[in-house]
Amino acid sequence: MMLVAHDSDNQLVTVLDGIPEKRDFFCPVCKQPVRLKVGKVMRTHFAHISLEACQFYSENESAEHLGLKAELYKAISKGAKVEVERVLEEIGQIADVFVGERLALEVQCSRLSEKRLIERSKAYQRAGIHVLWLLGEKLWLGKKISPLQEQFLQFSKNMGFYYLELDHKQRLIRLKYLIYQDLKGQVHYLTKTCSFDEDVLSFLRLPYKAQAVSSYSVKQDDKILTYIQRQLYNGNQHWLKEQEKAYLSRGNLLGQPVSAFFPQVRPFDSHKLSLVTDDLTWFYQAFYKYYQKLGASAVQTLYSPAFYGTIKEN
Repeated sequence: MMLVAHDSDNQLVTVLDGIPEKRDFFCPVCKQPVRLKVGKVMRTHFAHISLEACQFYSENESAEHLGLKAELYKAISKGAKVEVERVLEEIGQIADVFVGERLALEVQCSRLSEKRLIERSKAYQRAGIHVLWLLGEKLWLGKKISPLQEQFLQFSKNMGFYYLELDHKQRLIRLKYLIYQDLKGQVHYLTKTCSFDEDVLSFLRLPYKAQAVSSYSVKQDDKILTYIQRQLYNGNQHWLKEQEKAYLSRGNLLGQPVSAFFPQVRPFDSHKLSLVTDDLTWFYQAFYKYYQKLGASAVQTLYSPAFYGTIKEN
């Protein structure tokens, strides 16, 4: 399924600008014939007569995916140059929505392998194109974060690790930011939203705009040692490795006071995240230095990375 096609004059036509007159249409990539399909269930689109010669498009695209691409195109086209399904032959990909000359918006509504996600992200980076992944309902962030979801995390000094979601039913974008993870694997964050009727492009740029420092507080778990003990008993590899480190230092995780685990809510390791390419050493050093100086507390207040950087400089 596709929202664009070439006509017999090799002109690019998109159904998002209105239903075109019936004539011959062709795939922009494989040049094979496609049909214009106008229906009441699925959004109007083009479909290959035969997909054998095309490796770019899929006939299994969901209504959610088609609808979200259309919403983004309509919202952003009000104030910026935008294309839907831009063919990027140099990297062998099609950007769902392409803004200006160097911004690709990828709408991901289904799960894919971490390997494929990393390959696609790296291809954009090598081409000098900034990519924002916008996630559909199946990939919305809850109380826990999966290894795949971690790969969609991005970072800015003003909003920390952030995650972008698309809600087709409510017609809005959710920005989940200041995302931190506690020792039990639960994620904590703040949320902002933007309707498709508002300035979507400005909202997507929000992480990089000057703004007041954001913060929120999380109660520390005074039974964290019981949790760690249970994880060790169950053979949790992370905690077994941490226990091994403690043994090598002639210590024992379970012999430490609860205060030794403060702060319990911590940043993600950027070295494991494909979309975060900046060196965040300054952030991690400032983060832990701040709480070390502050001392253990029953409540931990989390801030924007820029806040910790300021403390470091002072």
